[in-house]
Amino acid sequence: MTTSYPIGTPGRAWSDKEKAQWLAAQQIKRSYSDDVVSQLDALPANFDVQQYGQLDYAEQRYPLFGIRGPGWQDDRPAALITGGVHGYETSGVQGALGFLKDVAQDYSERMNLLIAPCISPWAYETINRWNPETLDPNRNFTAYSPVPESALVMAWVQKQRTDILVHIDLHETTDSDNAEFRPALAARDGVTNHNWNIPDGFYLVGDSNKQEPDFQQAVLDSVSKVTHIAEADNEGKLIGSPVARRGLIYYPTKEYGLCIGFTDARYKTTTEVYPDSPRATPQQCNEAQIAAVTGALDYILKRLP
Repeated sequence: MTTSYPIGTPGRAWSDKEKAQWLAAQQIKRSYSDDVVSQLDALPANFDVQQYGQLDYAEQRYPLFGIRGPGWQDDRPAALITGGVHGYETSGVQGALGFLKDVAQDYSERMNLLIAPCISPWAYETINRWNPETLDPNRNFTAYSPVPESALVMAWVQKQRTDILVHIDLHETTDSDNAEFRPALAARDGVTNHNWNIPDGFYLVGDSNKQEPDFQQAVLDSVSKVTHIAEADNEGKLIGSPVARRGLIYYPTKEYGLCIGFTDARYKTTTEVYPDSPRATPQQCNEAQIAAVTGALDYILKRLP
């Protein structure tokens, strides 16, 4: 199935004119300050909330925050939890915040925690995949990244001077992927759009160069107590990729510039919640993200000395 897009000429990549037309159509629909920053302000004093940068877009100013968990010890391994790389993927942001508020204190006794709950606040407010320059942060976690959302959080993590043992990046796959974001991407690049089958349920994307299927299975087992796991389509695939096991596919994450590809963590995974499922509520989606994190950390803690 192909879907056209109202901006641009089919077969011709966007110029600055079309990019400006796209940007002019975007509107603020919710508040980063109210939904995210206010929750960070309410964290207990033993959480180290750090501003690691600021995005300046037109008249909007977006401070960027990362949090170090309580009891930080330089000689301990660290878990990195990232959310809101794609701002429209709401449960990634709210799941990271829920973990911070309700669960992080318990895990910080045995390992260091780094949490960046909303990497793309402009996209969060406008419910977008891209930043204002029509760039996808989750294809630009690369050296000399042109995307400030990606570059700034990478620099913050590097400054912690700690070994990242596990990295969980919280995402969603939504119906708007086919309705808006994939058609927009094809129009921007002047190529033909081909929509994918949207999986009904939760699944994971692992790193094909660092496969840890038992780790990912522990995450899936934890999430299955909250919401359903996606089944493969009739070609044995999820979003066009062969299923390694139920609910799991692999990508070459560093090659693709994905968020989990920028760390050298042994254990890494991207979560994918499906909020448009008739079998899941927004609260279940948030809880599924928290369950993914706790399932991952429980697996790791069983293997630490």
